[in-house]
Amino acid sequence: QVQIVESGGGLVQPGGSLTLSCTASGFAFRGYTMRWYRQAPGKERELVASITDDATSIYYPDSVKGRFTIKRDNPNNKVYLRMESLKPEDTAVYYCNKFPPLSSWGQGTQVTVSS
Repeated sequence: QVQIVESGGGLVQPGGSLTLSCTASGFAFRGYTMRWYRQAPGKERELVASITDDATSIYYPDSVKGRFTIKRDNPNNKVYLRMESLKPEDTAVYYCNKFPPLSSWGQGTQVTVSS
């Protein structure tokens, strides 16, 4: 069964940090690019980090560059997103998915940045 499970979200103050985790199963994890996305209320889902299968190429949009770090653990089918210097505008539900994406997304993990 193909499955993706995100975890690690929570409430954090502006300037704080969080590390999100994603565990995948049911597909050849090590052969795919993995991506983290986020969706804020009333907004479209946006890409926040991407890492190729061998981790040789990593992409961040300008909105998170220098603050977010994506890493993957191929033997354990996991991908992580370390988020630092968090801002209120980072508040969203965060999802991970392979690329090309699975049609069925995980439940995501809520990140709320607020004082």
